[in-house]
Amino acid sequence: MASQLANAIRFLSADAVQKANSGHPGAPMGMADMAEVLWHEFLNHNPANPKFYNRDRFVLSNGHASMILYSLLHLTGYNVSIDDLKNFRQLHSKTPGHPEYGYTDGVETTTGPLGQGVANAVGMALAEKLLAAEFNKDGLNIVDHYTYVFLGDGCLMEGVSHEACSLAGTLGLGKLILLYDDNNISIDGKVDGWFTENIPQRFESYGWHVVPDVNGHDTATLKAAIEAARAETGKPSIICCKTLIGKGSANKEGSHKTHGAPLGAEELEATRKHLGWNYAPFEVPQEVYDAWNAKEKGAKLENEWNKLFAEYKAKFPQEAAEFVRRMNKALPEDFDEYVQTALKEVNAKAEKIATRKASQNSIEILAKVLPEFVGGSADLTPSNLTDWSDSVSVSRDKGGNYIHYGVREFGMAAMMNGMALHGGLKPFGATFLMFSEYARNALRMSALMKINPIFVFTHDSIGLGEDGPTHQPVEQTATLRLIPNMAVWRPCDTVESLVAWAEAVKAVDHPSCLIFSRQSLPFIQRDEAQLADIKRGGYVVSKATEGDAQAVIIATGSEVELALNAQTVLAEQDVFVNVVSMPSTNVFDKQDAAYRESVLPKNLPRIAVEAGVSDGWYKYTGLNGAVVGLDRFGESAPAELLFKEFGFTVENVVDTVKVVLENNAE
Repeated sequence: MASQLANAIRFLSADAVQKANSGHPGAPMGMADMAEVLWHEFLNHNPANPKFYNRDRFVLSNGHASMILYSLLHLTGYNVSIDDLKNFRQLHSKTPGHPEYGYTDGVETTTGPLGQGVANAVGMALAEKLLAAEFNKDGLNIVDHYTYVFLGDGCLMEGVSHEACSLAGTLGLGKLILLYDDNNISIDGKVDGWFTENIPQRFESYGWHVVPDVNGHDTATLKAAIEAARAETGKPSIICCKTLIGKGSANKEGSHKTHGAPLGAEELEATRKHLGWNYAPFEVPQEVYDAWNAKEKGAKLENEWNKLFAEYKAKFPQEAAEFVRRMNKALPEDFDEYVQTALKEVNAKAEKIATRKASQNSIEILAKVLPEFVGGSADLTPSNLTDWSDSVSVSRDKGGNYIHYGVREFGMAAMMNGMALHGGLKPFGATFLMFSEYARNALRMSALMKINPIFVFTHDSIGLGEDGPTHQPVEQTATLRLIPNMAVWRPCDTVESLVAWAEAVKAVDHPSCLIFSRQSLPFIQRDEAQLADIKRGGYVVSKATEGDAQAVIIATGSEVELALNAQTVLAEQDVFVNVVSMPSTNVFDKQDAAYRESVLPKNLPRIAVEAGVSDGWYKYTGLNGAVVGLDRFGESAPAELLFKEFGFTVENVVDTVKVVLENNAE
């Protein structure tokens, strides 16, 4: 029967690819035996409740093999019908070309960009470890599950897999188990010419438990390997499964030609005969469905956990309520009131500090009511200022709430995505804004999945100074704003920093990038209405001192001070302007038209000021306005000299405003 269970995966996968005339049949066919053993013998899940808290997590890191996952979900009883399989890769289907979180019940993360799935899984396994350390009591282990990953050669070639797997070994994530589809094939053919490293030795050097040279088509051997991996609780495990891509194909088994193209009608028919699968396309015999169905087993599993949790709740009611709140991604009931009180206190202090320090102060405030906070930095904690008085470093031997990621920006961001997907934690992690480039694809994946980790980026402009153009971000803030479904905040002082943090924490369906300065910035006085409007992304921070405004200066971050000083000088010359602070263009753009008009009246010319590339600001200034920006790389020099060198001076902003007014008067 085992071979028939695996063959059901093979033919559902190959038939769906054939019908779509697009996709990847080779990997699903090659990994079918691995999937049969893992899902039929070991995986704890409940198809009737894909969000069951204590389920095992399964990640298909080589996401191009998506049909193996869709086939498994269909066969085991998830809400994935045979018609959904027939609709593979079609518009608005539950079965897109690569697995997408939120589209299909049972898909734990969006995969496709190779290597990120395994890094997400490291984050999931770390979340399990941290929550278990926090909530489990003697004999009442309410957090107790595994994270399993399928991955291939491509995932292990990607650098992010090195970053995440290295850290997983250091942290001893014993409930993380990888099944490596070692088929020696990628799109270009046999990988011998470009991928020859010794994977078992590589993972041994990371501190992993390694099971090498496993026959990936022998169910008994696979079962024994998984049992050995589960028995090793102090180390993550990798099972190196020797497989044939396109396993079972009559004429193409082992060929790279099965990787990314349909087998073809003739080959599929020949394969049916070769494997003795005497069924039409998308037809599965009832006895195979019955053998695969996991609903009864899943219901029993969840019922047993519910009994355990009821006992836990009776003994530890406060911890039980906290666990449910956090797994349901709910904030404390009084969170908004708490923030408003804190905001008034911060406003009253009127501190002149760097916004990276204002960020740390905000973390300190919020962490008192958010035990789900898990912070971290890519080896820049003293510079990013992301630790706080109650932060505890995570280690192999204990839990905690602060992760030292090492110099692993991409791995950090992808692991944060995994922690957010797991639930129960609210991760944030930091590096210099310049090095957001290393993490870029994980940021995009976060936005694509509509999850809500918080990415903290400090040292935000040429204000970094002497470290020079390699470390001075110029285009980064602008390009982060271009990511759909991403909220980007660049606050100008302590108050805006706390608002940015609070809004990022409250975000449900999008990630946030919080961008902070190295240098000290002044505090800005505001009235209550202005304080309330900060969360709308843009607001008039200072109205024209006399009469009606003749223009609007828009600024963010450190340049808000520059705009205010220019406003003062202009007023002395009988030129009156409003100053708009716009800490988040993304949030401002979502406000209603009436509010946006009140901040940026259509009849007033606009001048934007930001120490970065100028292009993005023209959507606000139009052709009749101007941008004081920086469309070149920086230099190595003290910050104050650089701002002067590149025109970020009161005199230049004043002159620019005058020129714009003159041009609009013609």
